[in-house]
Amino acid sequence: MTEMANRYNVLFLCTGNSARSIMAEAILNHKGKGRFRAYSAGSHPTGQPRPEALRQIESAGISTEGLRSKSWDEFSAPSAPKLDFVFTVCDNAAKEQCPYWPGQPMTAHWGISDPAAVKGTPEEIVRAFREAFVILDRRIGLFLSLPLATLEDLAIKREIDKIGRS
Repeated sequence: MTEMANRYNVLFLCTGNSARSIMAEAILNHKGKGRFRAYSAGSHPTGQPRPEALRQIESAGISTEGLRSKSWDEFSAPSAPKLDFVFTVCDNAAKEQCPYWPGQPMTAHWGISDPAAVKGTPEEIVRAFREAFVILDRRIGLFLSLPLATLEDLAIKREIDKIGRS
């Protein structure tokens, strides 16, 4: 673990980097206040966060400033921040061959249904984004409750994997 005054860098990955990973980045940066710096990226970024995701973030009282859809290549470059944790939040990204992450960060898969894939009424679409947000918020809350500075790497990995199954 890289510890700079107990600060951890976390990357959330998804294919399009437009909804789930963007929401996770915003939630962790909001809740992790100083202990964590969250980022998000995609294997095939759409180039634009989904407006429904941004509205969900704002409705939770969280800033959307600086959120953008970007490629995971930004985080495998030599100038990228050293990552402590990498979470895939969609099934497609979990099956893809990820880039090499310098420093061997701890990785886990937190599969969450894609709200951007929901077809239906505007209310059904809003509900899908809200449900994804609530799941991410709960998992991130559990992640933040782990005593990261005192647990061994393997024990942390087991706990993070359990959170992804909740």
